[in-house]
Order: sequence, then C-alpha cells, then structure tokens
Amino acid sequence: MRMMNRLLRVKTACSVSLLLSLASGPSLLATAQAPATAPAVATSQRGTVKSVAGSTITMATDAGQAVSISVAAGARILQVPVGSTNLAAASTIKLTDIAAGDHILVTGKAGDASGTFNAVRIILMKSADIAELQAAEQADWKINGIGGIVSAVDPATGNITVTSGTRKIVVSTNSKTDFRRSARDSVKYQDAKPGTLADIHTKDQLQARGTKSADGLTVQAVEVISGTFENLSGLILSTDPATGTITLKDLATKKAVTVTITANADLRTMPAMMAARFGGTANGAGGAGGRRGGGGGQDTSGGMRSPDLSQMIQRMPAITVADLHKGDAVMIVASEATPGASTATAITVVSGVDTILTANPNGGMDLGMSLGGGGGGD
Repeated sequence: MRMMNRLLRVKTACSVSLLLSLASGPSLLATAQAPATAPAVATSQRGTVKSVAGSTITMATDAGQAVSISVAAGARILQVPVGSTNLAAASTIKLTDIAAGDHILVTGKAGDASGTFNAVRIILMKSADIAELQAAEQADWKINGIGGIVSAVDPATGNITVTSGTRKIVVSTNSKTDFRRSARDSVKYQDAKPGTLADIHTKDQLQARGTKSADGLTVQAVEVISGTFENLSGLILSTDPATGTITLKDLATKKAVTVTITANADLRTMPAMMAARFGGTANGAGGAGGRRGGGGGQDTSGGMRSPDLSQMIQRMPAITVADLHKGDAVMIVASEATPGASTATAITVVSGVDTILTANPNGGMDLGMSLGGGGGGD
C-alpha cells in the first residue's frame, strides 16, 4: 500500500487516542472539573493549534475544520506528558504556553457564531513531546513490526497468518491486542478506526507490532492495523492530466480500469536497477512486507529475505500525473472498489515496473501496506 512517510509516520492519532481517553473517562473528568461557569452539558473539540492571539486559539480539528476558540478567563489549562493514561501527571500551564503545532482537547460549548467555541478547559500535548513519541514508535516498528497479506484467520486461537514475500508469519493476538482498521480510502493512521479480530479477512493487508520469535516467523502482537485495498497492475491505455485520471488494462482481471489520481495520491517511479531486482524475485509471491520493515537481507532463519518493495517506495523519485504516458507499466494501490466496478481511486502509483510485470504476467507484486506499521527490520 501507500508508502507515505509524510503522512503515516506523523502519527498524531497517538495523542488523539490519549486525549479521547482523558475526555471520556468519568474519573478523569472528576479529576479536572471545569470552573463553576461551565455549562451543564459540555462538549469537546480536539485538533492541532494553528495560532494563538490573546485569548483566542485558532485550531484545525482532526476532521480538518477551522475553529476559533475563545478561552474563558477562569479556564483550566493542563499539559499532560505523552503516554499518560490519566491526569495524575498533568501540570497547570498558562495560555501563553500554548504554541502552533500543539495538540489540544478543548472542553466547553459551541459559540454563537459558526466555527467558534467557548473553552472552559484545555488539555494539551506539546508537539515536541508528540514528535519524540513518534520517533520511538517508528524505531519500535522497525525492530518489532511485520507486514503482509492475510492468508488465514483463526478466530478460535486469535492467530492470523500473513504472507510476506516468500515467508508465512503467524501473528498471535489476545484480549490485550490493540486492533485498528483503516478507512476505506485512506492509509493514514489518523483515519483508522478501532477494530476487532472479526474485521480481518483473507487478502486483507495487515501490519502488526509486538514480540517476535528469533526466526521472525511468529509475533505476539500488541498492535494490529489492517485494511482492504485493491492492487492493480498493467499498461496504461490512456491518460488525462486535466481530470487526473488514467486508464489501464489490469493484468489480473484483464479488464480496463479508470483510476482517479487525487492530490493525496503518492506517485513514484521505480529506477531500472531496482525494478530488475524485484522482477527477479517477485515470481508472483505474496505481498511484500510493510513500510517500516527492512528491505532484502539475511533472514535470521538463515535464508535470504525477499526484498521489501513497500519499504522502498519512499526512496523512489516522486512524479506527477503529467509524467505518466500511454504504454507505461504501472502498479497501483487503490481504495477498495465495488465488486465489478471499472473505476478506482489511487492511493499509490508506481511506474517503471516493466521488468516486474514481465516476470509476473498475471499481475505484479502488490505494494504492501502502510498503515503505521511495517515489516520487521534488520
């Protein structure tokens, strides 16, 4: 799937999850009661600070809406460390301590005008603290993460079998495993929703993080992120840069598919030497590992690990729709289409894959998935 470090490695959702727990837990609300002037029924807004001017904060909500927040004179402003699960470690700060980029949860009520909000309490996480946590999580995913295509799910044991290159990896889950399910048309971590084992099906793309066995073939997962996306590959039949669409004949279905490429799509071109490398090892094997995993290299079991295509996409040169032409060989990850539909919306497009498709005339290697996790690194 889409290899977007610029989107997926910025896991603001880590702080969102915590702020949600701080907002929803009755005991936590009791810990930080709003002033007496608070409305009887308070609501909350959360997002990223864009600017602070006097007693007004301009915030972009997690849904992308701009909100002007008026902070009451007696409003309580608390800063919590990243990773906290309650307000015990919260410290009282001043409004002037809030800066652009910080993530906040605001409690109060909607203002009289549209797009305004009156705050009586603010819980804040500093952007620098979030970045530090993200770096630590990225490192952990690289060491303890795996990714690939789901080939089997056993509800009785909680085990998920994942194909990654030529390897079969068993992901063990339990009641403590954190399941997340990607949005239908997005691989952004912050768009993922809470999920369950029952949401996962064969052919889904999956990434997991946890304790790996010495040979890397089993993982006791603490976090599992899954999603369903379409993998397309073939030669471009036509392009229309004006509308941002291309049409290709998919090698797997032998049907023409019109693909819409939005501004959020990640377009790359694969260098010839890299394509030759993957073309020589693909041979129609299962899905490549996930984003944060290492590429090819020596497997701890003694065999050579298959190259990790999805992990390398961000190293490829970026291109635009205008760089795509009739006859180009492309591999595409698209949002899951309605069965039988002849249209799709691209998430990732990789050109220059002639060698890979020649080696796999019924469909190229899929691009793996990037939902905030990835294949294990060496």
